[in-house]
Amino acid sequence: MARSLISAFKEFMEISYWKYRNLMEGALHNAHYQYFYTTYFDLSDSFYTSKSILDIGCGPRGSLEWATMAAERIGVDPLADKYLKLGAGHHEMTYKKAYLEDLPFPGNHFDVVCSFNSLDHVENLRKSTREITRVVKPGGLFLLIVDIHNYPTPTEPQSLHWDLLKTHFNAFEIQSQARLKSIKPGRIYFNARSKVPLDQDYTGNGLLVAKLMKR
Repeated sequence: MARSLISAFKEFMEISYWKYRNLMEGALHNAHYQYFYTTYFDLSDSFYTSKSILDIGCGPRGSLEWATMAAERIGVDPLADKYLKLGAGHHEMTYKKAYLEDLPFPGNHFDVVCSFNSLDHVENLRKSTREITRVVKPGGLFLLIVDIHNYPTPTEPQSLHWDLLKTHFNAFEIQSQARLKSIKPGRIYFNARSKVPLDQDYTGNGLLVAKLMKR
């Protein structure tokens, strides 16, 4: 699909960030992901046995390497081809270059779809959430960790609000959700792990965490 100049700039900023992280770390680590896919959402490793998993906006760290029991583990990202040059080609998962607005997968395909720190990065939110709904199997899960912020940024052009689940995910049943405080801006996994709750009537910035099941 054709991309705007804003998206091109965003992708340039994102790959520049990952090149910097790769330089600083030597090799991009991924040990923290297993906790967030399992214990954090009250799921066990065995839950993923023989399941198809899709990680949206996966980044280059190898987010699904831990899931050796899965039947299929795919990370989709507009920068996937560039991640291979950062060492992603050695990871035990499949990388697919694609935009969330137009996923190259059949409907009702995945048992688990995850979006950690990526949904506010898309260009078209409505198309993106429709694609998520399309590719999740009935009875399948959508796991979400996303910043809620009332202003766009160059790399996070979507200004998301706390009613996101109600306005964009009506095909899903909410199994759990939490509104959390962003203690350290830009540190989404630190904030998610800290689990500092916000009041339900809070309207400012924060972190939304949710586990949804498709009806």
